[in-house]
Amino acid sequence: MTSSVPSFPSFTSPNSPLVLAVDLGTSGCKCALVSLDGEVLAWAFRPVALVVDGARAEQDPEAWWRALLEAAGEVLAPDAARRRRVTAVCCSTQTEVTVCLGHDGRAIGPAFSWLDARGAAAIKRRLRGRWLNIEGYAPHKLWRWLRLTGGAPSLSGRDAAGHMAFIRDEMPAVHDATRCFLNALDYLNYRLCGRLCATQDSILTSWVTDNRDPSRVRYDDRLIRGLGLDAGKLPPIVRSTDVLGPLLPDVAAALGLSASTPVVAGAVDTSAVAVGAAVSDFETHLYLGTSSWLGAHVPEMRTDVRHKIAAVPCAVDDRYLALALQSTAGANLSFLRDRILYHPDELASDEEHPAVYELLDKIAARVPPGSRGLIYTPWLFGERTPVDDPLLRAGLINLSLEHSREDIFRAFLEGVALNTRWMMEPFARLLGRSPGTIAAVGGGAQSDVWCQIFADVTGQPIRQLEHPIQANAIGATFLAGIGTGALRFGDLATLRRTRRLYEPATALSRLYGDKFEAFKEVRMRLAPLYHRINRVPETDAAAGVRTAPATGAAT
Repeated sequence: MTSSVPSFPSFTSPNSPLVLAVDLGTSGCKCALVSLDGEVLAWAFRPVALVVDGARAEQDPEAWWRALLEAAGEVLAPDAARRRRVTAVCCSTQTEVTVCLGHDGRAIGPAFSWLDARGAAAIKRRLRGRWLNIEGYAPHKLWRWLRLTGGAPSLSGRDAAGHMAFIRDEMPAVHDATRCFLNALDYLNYRLCGRLCATQDSILTSWVTDNRDPSRVRYDDRLIRGLGLDAGKLPPIVRSTDVLGPLLPDVAAALGLSASTPVVAGAVDTSAVAVGAAVSDFETHLYLGTSSWLGAHVPEMRTDVRHKIAAVPCAVDDRYLALALQSTAGANLSFLRDRILYHPDELASDEEHPAVYELLDKIAARVPPGSRGLIYTPWLFGERTPVDDPLLRAGLINLSLEHSREDIFRAFLEGVALNTRWMMEPFARLLGRSPGTIAAVGGGAQSDVWCQIFADVTGQPIRQLEHPIQANAIGATFLAGIGTGALRFGDLATLRRTRRLYEPATALSRLYGDKFEAFKEVRMRLAPLYHRINRVPETDAAAGVRTAPATGAAT
């Protein structure tokens, strides 16, 4: 896509319009006031608990809503003049989440998180053939899904298709009481303006849409029947830049905004980040949050079945977004912080360390590249690309008495980067070219040390954007600007702000090349053992028990 010279006025004046941008992630909800040229004026965060037990992973939709109101209230309440400048509200959220909305407009029970794998057995029953299977799919079923959608339901059960199949099979009372199945984005939009709908990217991983024309994503009856779903429980589909309507009066009053403030449909996190980071064809970005992904807009639908990479509908008009997903990235660092360094037990001396990531950076910078031979595999919750294997697990390999926790800190950072290089190989083949300079966004991209490690490990220059932790909010702001007519997609490349460019050190090419080969060999050799240790009977996987909330913040 080509970029035109922007034809809009400066948005940095004291009276320029603002967007209330909502970014709901796994760890909580951020709300930001952002100008239409991407300048973040204020933001606030409220955590939301994630409950994980075995295959079960859940969050409370009411907790999302409370977090939104509290975070939005913090950025809006102090300044009436700023409230008057807000011209739109737009959300970006985590995806592959399922909310069962009842006929009373309330969520029925907790939402299924994108980490919830209880639907694995139910989805396998629907997708496998009696005699012949390809990668676990009946050939004719796989062909139909790939031809129409560009992808297929995950056999791990960790997407909306798996969630809805599980609810239909194992929770019939909840299924019957459900008025509509909603993704997290759809749920927040419903709470904001009262409209039931899904965007073309939020509905994607229900895997029931014909995506061959990106300007006209629509439901397909054959796919719906193939999953055994009720078409009447699926919401109408809109575009990410559509104006859904004004805020509900009580919501406007709670936020102190005009009741005429429009709500723009917005996008799921992958699409919103891509809008904020890179909109030109084949221009690649790396998002580093609780999970991570490589993404790039492309002009046609593409799929790599073997490595679980697909180019799918997104927020940009007439384009697809190629994505390679990594299950846990920053989650490895929050695990290190919350479960190892400052776990609240008898050994804990200081439970409050707000600057822990800065300290980890400082310590890791002292360790020589390669972490003195220590290898960390970052598969805390399995992996998705380039292998879809929920039974892989994290581990430290080659640990000896010569190592210290300093080496472990750096090995964690290098392990995520090695995993990114692993999924970058098939991603580059899907694009048909090298990713080139990669825009880094998300909380993890705030780290200078980590950005340099990514450059050295992958061999690709890393462009660290300004406000990387606000990439979702900035993308949502741009979508709001386009939806209200103040911006065009062609304007966005000129609005991007770069903080720093990290070039790969050629002297480290061989070191990290050798380490990368060892990293892949570790997976190959240990995968059979992980499968034997972690294999869960399907009857047990469907019957997780709720435990006390556990929270983890994206870096």
